[in-house]
Amino acid sequence: MNRIKTLNTRLANQIAAGEVVERPASVVKELIENSLDAGSDRVVIDLEAGGTRLIRIRDNGAGIHPEDMALALSPHATSKIAEVDDLQAVSTLGFRGEALASIASVSRLMLTSNRESNTESGWQVAVAGENMSPGIVPAPHPRGTTVEVKDLFFNTPARRKFLRTERTEFQRIEEVVRRVSLSHSRVAIALSHNGRQVKQYVAGESGEDTQRRIASVFGQDFPSNAVYLEDENHGLKLNGWIGLPTWSRSQADQQFFYVNGRPIRDKMIGHAVRQAYHDVLYHGRNPVFALFLNLNPEMVDVNVHPTKHEVRFRNSREIHDFVFRTIHRALAEVRPEPAEAAGVYEAEATRSHPVQSNIGFSHRPSSHGPIKPGSSNPDAFHAGEQLAHYQTLVSGAQLDNKDETRPPLGYAIAQLHGIYILAETERGLVIVDMHAAHERITYERMKQALDSEGIKSQPLLVPLSLSLSERECAVAEEFAESLLALGIELQRVSGESIMVRSVPALLHKSEAEQLVRDVLSDLVEFGSTDSVMQHRDELLSTISCHGSIRANRRLTIPEMNALLRDMEATERSGQCNHGRPTWTEQTIADLDELFLRGR
Repeated sequence: MNRIKTLNTRLANQIAAGEVVERPASVVKELIENSLDAGSDRVVIDLEAGGTRLIRIRDNGAGIHPEDMALALSPHATSKIAEVDDLQAVSTLGFRGEALASIASVSRLMLTSNRESNTESGWQVAVAGENMSPGIVPAPHPRGTTVEVKDLFFNTPARRKFLRTERTEFQRIEEVVRRVSLSHSRVAIALSHNGRQVKQYVAGESGEDTQRRIASVFGQDFPSNAVYLEDENHGLKLNGWIGLPTWSRSQADQQFFYVNGRPIRDKMIGHAVRQAYHDVLYHGRNPVFALFLNLNPEMVDVNVHPTKHEVRFRNSREIHDFVFRTIHRALAEVRPEPAEAAGVYEAEATRSHPVQSNIGFSHRPSSHGPIKPGSSNPDAFHAGEQLAHYQTLVSGAQLDNKDETRPPLGYAIAQLHGIYILAETERGLVIVDMHAAHERITYERMKQALDSEGIKSQPLLVPLSLSLSERECAVAEEFAESLLALGIELQRVSGESIMVRSVPALLHKSEAEQLVRDVLSDLVEFGSTDSVMQHRDELLSTISCHGSIRANRRLTIPEMNALLRDMEATERSGQCNHGRPTWTEQTIADLDELFLRGR
């Protein structure tokens, strides 16, 4: 083995550049962060050839002192930290003091800056690889700083070979700029490529301006298909926008999370978001969100990765639970509202995923109370057994009364093929998948019951004997107590036989045999007691599916209206337990367009 020796400055900087400067987008990220740390409210980015030929970033920030110009291009030189203790509470985006030196070591870099309002007071210094110009020279420049990076990787051709096409490299830069624009809506950002302005993010102070910035990143239809959330607890503050479950994507390409203004990727945060969406999002789909977490800088370590994309939280469990609860609660409070109250949001219909409706959504609890069961009608479904209250709401006179305000989901007028409920609303026609809707209602009620007094059992008049595999019988015996908490009482009577004595009272009309077989199948998969508790909602989902209205079940008009009112009062009623939409709407305008009326 060779003897140990100190690396020369050029080689050390190029090794550091390998960690910080992966591609042109890395340069843009580091330079924009410097501009933001300097207090800029306007940043202009000019690119050529996807950033490989030229990256020029100009800001109107505080500027650099003339005597610090050359030092700014030296490794480990920074104005943002001075002591070891400063690393425990980093509040700036950049702090390592290696970005400019690393970039300069693999490019031809020119730095021009001015701290004064006089445009003639600027200074300039240039570096080409390891060769710095003899000194700084006067250069007219308005207040602020311009960094010009030419011929990236000109002296490291091997690195240049790993770059993608001009279009791909530019798209990566666009993504960097997009992420920065979301977290700094008060900063105007202009992006040009090959002499043509591609994007301009206008600065704004108001909530409306911020929403406009969100729309410019996610698309104009996103704000009307998203929920704004804000919560604060124990020094943690979370705010931002989360897409409705129906506004999901096949890829996780529109997920933005920020910690104290810094864009990060964190598995723990990702898990919290997925858990919050887990029973409202269709399988294989990914939520869309832009979330901003603010906390004491001492509670997060940003010095764990050279590119600062990753952080380490001091109390990760507390933060995970806080993020989960905030999103979970926000999604639960989304319910259909009349168009006037919700602003008449128009949802974009796409072929790639199911779309819910064009009815507005409200991020507040519904004014409708839960339905009280208790009807003597033996054919009524359990979620709406007390139907007398609704019969006065569905008379023909009321449906024809234009002065009467209809509920958000309107009043039922018919049932289609024993599967769908057709309801007339103030804006048009609502179509409801009755099984999917009732499944969600039953599921939410079972969760509430389990969290409060527990799920009540309904003893079977004649216990049901089932022949099962020995493993299933063993699972039934092992998890007897857990099953009893879910309202299912089983007794093992032999090596391959069990007796079903009780089922959940909410599901007393369901097929007990298939219900027990499916639940035991889930338990065989989950394995341990801890896993059963972790998968509680999946078990409840399986149970509620068996207790929901089946296809081809004929409902009366009062029964249909009872279901509609229950939907309006139930959390997450826009999706079934598997994430599929429960209802959609066709407005009169949609129907007029379909039939070419008015043309």
